[in-house]
Amino acid sequence: MAASRLPPGALTLKQFLRRQQVLQLYRKILRAIREVPAQADRRYLQEWAREEFRRNKDATEEAAIRMMITQGNMQLQELQRTLRLAKS
Repeated sequence: MAASRLPPGALTLKQFLRRQQVLQLYRKILRAIREVPAQADRRYLQEWAREEFRRNKDATEEAAIRMMITQGNMQLQELQRTLRLAKS
């Protein structure tokens, strides 16, 4: 019943929380990319990240979104690991 009182196009709580996860992942990736020493590499990675998120912005299937978040977190961890190795 409560869903019927929501305005059209409003996000459910589950959708809202999932959206927050995606935005948090996006911010973390962009912050990690800022640590890349070479400007050309930094620019390439920023464009890559933006394009990946842009390409998948219309995804609605819950399982697919969860999978993409998991893959994004793994890629973030790999980038962070690579940056740590480069600094040492």
